[in-house]
Amino acid sequence: MPLIALGLNHLTAPVQLREQVAFDEANAGPALQELSREPGVEEAMILSTCNRTELYVSVAAGAEGVPEAWLGRHHQLTPGKLDEFLYRHDEDAAVRHMFRVATGLDSMVLGEPQILGQVKDAYQVARDAQTLRAPMDRLLQHTFAVAKRVRTDTRIGAHTVSVAFTAVRLAEQAFTDLKQACVLLIGAGDTIELAARHLADKQVRRLIVANRTLENAQELASRHGGYAIGLHDLPQHLAEADIVISSTAARTPIVTRPMVEKAIGVRRRKPMFMVDIAVPRDIEPAVGELEDVFLYGIDDLRQVIDDNRRSREAAAREADAIIDLQVERYMAWRRALTLRNPAVDMRQHAEAHRDEVLEKARAMLARGKSADEALAFLANTLTNKLLHHPSARLREAALAGDMELLHAAGRLYGLDEKEPDGEA
Repeated sequence: MPLIALGLNHLTAPVQLREQVAFDEANAGPALQELSREPGVEEAMILSTCNRTELYVSVAAGAEGVPEAWLGRHHQLTPGKLDEFLYRHDEDAAVRHMFRVATGLDSMVLGEPQILGQVKDAYQVARDAQTLRAPMDRLLQHTFAVAKRVRTDTRIGAHTVSVAFTAVRLAEQAFTDLKQACVLLIGAGDTIELAARHLADKQVRRLIVANRTLENAQELASRHGGYAIGLHDLPQHLAEADIVISSTAARTPIVTRPMVEKAIGVRRRKPMFMVDIAVPRDIEPAVGELEDVFLYGIDDLRQVIDDNRRSREAAAREADAIIDLQVERYMAWRRALTLRNPAVDMRQHAEAHRDEVLEKARAMLARGKSADEALAFLANTLTNKLLHHPSARLREAALAGDMELLHAAGRLYGLDEKEPDGEA
């Protein structure tokens, strides 16, 4: 049952394509069930974030190409459109990739911690969709343990610059004194929560939080001294914002070009700085063509993040060493699942002989034979039946000079263990 990791990320595909293959929380479960019904698919999990969409799939032999074909077909893409952007890892390489993803070693922000929570969320969606069995379930549990150990034993997470922090840092460069800026945050997830914390530390003049669910916006805004609005009120408040940071799970843009054009007019051409860290994008790309608007997308943050990456590369090498060891441990467990356990066969063989001989001994008692005679028959017959084949093979080995088999038999039956010396 081959294990496959298949996907694309910020290094292999542009944001436009990542948008097309993204899965949101609402459609991930049904998509998993659809994938699991494909011929040969045994287990499946989908991990979809702003920087990656990945399928982790166990398939039957001969079905290795099914996940890739399904991904393109599910998103109604032209056949072959994904070919140059996809990467694929098989077996131990797939396990290593999952470990590296969960520990942040494959992230745009090296060592960023949010990805582990996203992997856990993907695991829960797969469990709810009932698309996992023991092998992949065990892999995910192992993954969480590896990520915890890497965090504990290395400094991979020290001084990590998150995407949210990078967005705030760019905003600070545009507005040297954030204490004079009004910031609009769109969304209420972990990334926006982190951005809100950083902005509160900078003591921004005003913080507005917009979200589809007003209660969620109010909860986040109250923690950071902000003001909450629903998305339907966004056009009325957009002109107030000097800085806009957006990260939602919406499938279509929330902020459109006409909406921003109107806001810029109200602002009398006062510049607006916008950061869209959502995939699919929240802010219509055409907004970036407007004068007095500075629009940054998720891929534009890469250079800022790369400057901070070098400080954690030594820790990343330590983390990879830990991962290599844990990959081999998991693969050893996985290989053991495919091996036939001779101990089970041997016990079943012995129990079959036992039942056969026991039935004959009972029949002897029923015919009036004495208990001693029946017990002697049972002991002698059972001993002969259990030792017949091993004895025959050992005689053949002795005649052939097969010392390896003779020594193995000694170890198996404990015959090569020396008896302890008795006292004189």
